Amino acid sequence: MYLSSTGSRHGGQSAARRWSSKVLALLAGLLLANSALAQTALPPATQPPAPAASAAQPVADEPIGNVATLTGTASVTRNNQSPAPLKLKDDIYLNDVLQTSANSTLGVTFNDETTFNLNASASITVDNFIYEDGGKQNSALFDVAKGTVAFVASAVAKTGNMKITTPTATLGIRGTTGLVEVNGAGSGAHNIKLYPDPDGHVGTIDIADRNGARLGLLTQGSSGFTIRAGAGGRITAAPLVISAREAARDQGFVRQVHAAQAVGRRVVTEQRALRRANPNRNNNLRNAPGQPGQRQNNLQQRGPQQPNRGGRAGQPGQLEAPNHAGQGEQPPGVQRPGLQQPGAPALRQELRQGGLPNRPGALRRAPPRKPPREGR
Repeated sequence: MYLSSTGSRHGGQSAARRWSSKVLALLAGLLLANSALAQTALPPATQPPAPAASAAQPVADEPIGNVATLTGTASVTRNNQSPAPLKLKDDIYLNDVLQTSANSTLGVTFNDETTFNLNASASITVDNFIYEDGGKQNSALFDVAKGTVAFVASAVAKTGNMKITTPTATLGIRGTTGLVEVNGAGSGAHNIKLYPDPDGHVGTIDIADRNGARLGLLTQGSSGFTIRAGAGGRITAAPLVISAREAARDQGFVRQVHAAQAVGRRVVTEQRALRRANPNRNNNLRNAPGQPGQRQNNLQQRGPQQPNRGGRAGQPGQLEAPNHAGQGEQPPGVQRPGLQQPGAPALRQELRQGGLPNRPGALRRAPPRKPPREGR
């Protein structure tokens, strides 16, 4: 009995251990299954969601400014094509290269009201322009390659980052009016000048070389620097003494750019309203030259093929024109053999009187006539 009782007790403990193992295995399986489901439902940690596109990103096909003033002739080089002449109110796009001819001036106002006035034989390139009203990522970059260019900065310079580059320097513009004079000789000397805005406010121009090394800072109106390459190609900035005669000439350039900005505000606003009212305006203008001619050609082609109205007779060629076998064609819908004789005068008379060959009933009402004998 003792052995039996002991064996029973040991057997119960073994059964309990077996059930405990099964329960633990079941719980482990459930935990693993839930973990797998959780990993499947949750996005991978290594794949963060893509950031939303900024509304301030430039769109290459959207105009960023317009021609405000023009005297003489000026041109734009776009998409590596041949230079094309500019006219008042023309759209300006990103990466445009603007060029004036001798004895010419060009005023361009951008969407933030920043305005450039190019004097004779000047050239600038719009390398970058991002502007959103109230945006925090506004920026602009203009490259002055040669000539005298006056500018008045506006919203981008006040709310973002506006820069002007020359062959040897980079100018950080902080909301002001300025003048850049580049002689076009690459590393040759050129002048950077600061002047007051129309309201008398004077901003700053921070000057650095193309590598970012600071050369100087302009903070006073009617002041400037001469930028030149020194020994070993090192770029230096020396204070510029502006004579009374030079100051009077510069004031003329400054008045021109301020006047161009006043006109450009209206032009940019008008052109923006036109684009919003007719988004496909540019496409329509491109397609317009070919449309009238196409319509005219279509009308000319359709003219000879128009059938007679009402389906009435008046096309005797369907009955009288001989075919290759020397017989006339049978009109559609007519099964009477007698109508296949092209020489019947009665049928020709019916056609002259407006008979309906495609209506057999009308032909039956016509009195039969005998054809005349030949030779009479």
